Amino acid sequence: MRTFPGAVRRVLRWDGDGVHLRATAVTTGAVLGAYGWSLFIERVAGLRVDSVVQAVVIASALGRVQRAFDRTDRLLACLVLPCAAAGGTELGALIRDHPDVGDAVFVLGMSGAIAVRRFGARATRAGTLVVLPLVAVLVVPAGAVPADGHRATGWTALTALSTVVWGAVLSWAAHRTGFVSRPPAAWVVREAPRTAGGLAPSTRMAVQMAAGLTAAFLVGRNVWPDHWAWVVLTAYLVGSGARSRGDVLVKGAWRTAGAAAGTLAAGAVAGFFGPRSDTAVVVIFAVLAVATWLRELSYAYWAACVTAVLSLLYDWFGQSSGDLLQTRLAGIAVGAVTGLAAAWLVLPLRTAAVARARTAAALAGLGELLEADWHDTRAVRRAQVRFAHRVEQLALAVAPLRLAAGLPVLRGRPGDQALRAWTALRECAGPVGELAAAIAAAPAVLADDPAVTHRRTQVAARALAVRRTLGRRPQPPAPAPRSAPDPRPAARPAVQALTALDTRMCALLRLFAPPPAG
Repeated sequence: MRTFPGAVRRVLRWDGDGVHLRATAVTTGAVLGAYGWSLFIERVAGLRVDSVVQAVVIASALGRVQRAFDRTDRLLACLVLPCAAAGGTELGALIRDHPDVGDAVFVLGMSGAIAVRRFGARATRAGTLVVLPLVAVLVVPAGAVPADGHRATGWTALTALSTVVWGAVLSWAAHRTGFVSRPPAAWVVREAPRTAGGLAPSTRMAVQMAAGLTAAFLVGRNVWPDHWAWVVLTAYLVGSGARSRGDVLVKGAWRTAGAAAGTLAAGAVAGFFGPRSDTAVVVIFAVLAVATWLRELSYAYWAACVTAVLSLLYDWFGQSSGDLLQTRLAGIAVGAVTGLAAAWLVLPLRTAAVARARTAAALAGLGELLEADWHDTRAVRRAQVRFAHRVEQLALAVAPLRLAAGLPVLRGRPGDQALRAWTALRECAGPVGELAAAIAAAPAVLADDPAVTHRRTQVAARALAVRRTLGRRPQPPAPAPRSAPDPRPAARPAVQALTALDTRMCALLRLFAPPPAG
């Protein structure tokens, strides 16, 4: 009986300042605006309801990622998303009329959107935009909407463009008024960590996605020809965004459990809403808002809410959830197994290797802070945020290892090294914050103080030495030791922060030092 109240208290503590709730309000406003505009276009142009569904799917997913967009990203979205939406409409028709060709194009589109991540942050965001209309293709039940030729393609592109513009206006207004702060990740260039040798991680993930979706199409088309989309959608959800084998295992378990729970919950209310029910539409938007709010807390909540929305949508189209309950659960299970198998068997990314690469990226962020021009406080702030973001990315990478550390049979595995490295870098957050505050208070004094310069150079050299050790590169000759001069009174907080950082860099050097020869 205490489980549900405990979950409620956890949610309230997690969003105690209302940050996620306010962001959810902005996203919900964007979704409702897109829904109203697409409904107007549908009636004026005589389109089908699938155009409205696509607009809602795009707005719901775009609202989360658009908060971190800058001007260039918004212009990119205005160019890419209408083209992708038009392509998604044509792809839906292709899948309906020529299933084999349509399935192959869908797989190529999804895997290609992942493969372009190797070309940088802009390409990554463009790939994310391309995926949104492709996911919408899987949402509308097969056969629920009659063919409409190519007439809707141009209108779909216009609706997608209006969705981007409306979302951008709401985000701009929320940032300008302080209702929602711009996330720190907006300052960060997100790069995929590279493992030693072999293919780039984005290429591996693209091949994994292609293999998983191909298998899901084959199984879904042959076992459930009328409901194959459930298998394909689940395989995509399990494999999308997976950072490593351990990550896809944990995410897959949470997403599958959540999807099954959402399906069961929607099945319990099957029959309460009739086909084309306005009440069902209100419930769908309410559940979408809850899904947006809880997404950052757990993938299980998000998957449960989204799957419940899909089940309610099937009810709206007149396909009873109760009659399809077993089929949906079976499709979810098969899709999850397919996505997991692709991530584990096809060019897998080892969890420890990804953690090692992200550790090096975090150390590089610390090096950027130490090497920045301390007279430029904005550059210092950017470097601090970039370092914090990379430590957060490392925390996500080691999350499966933290879970495995609680299992006695897995203790003492190589993942322990990655966990200790994450702990050391997490403990650097305090000294880094103190150093940034000291720089902001007296940048000219710290930049010219000999004691600060000495300690700063020492910490930067140790951080570089750890990175070279991680990359298995030879170390340069050690400089001759020198005595540190006494700092000025105004520089002592910075020296203390640098000393604390140096202590942790020494611990990392000992952690990753190669075993003695012989």
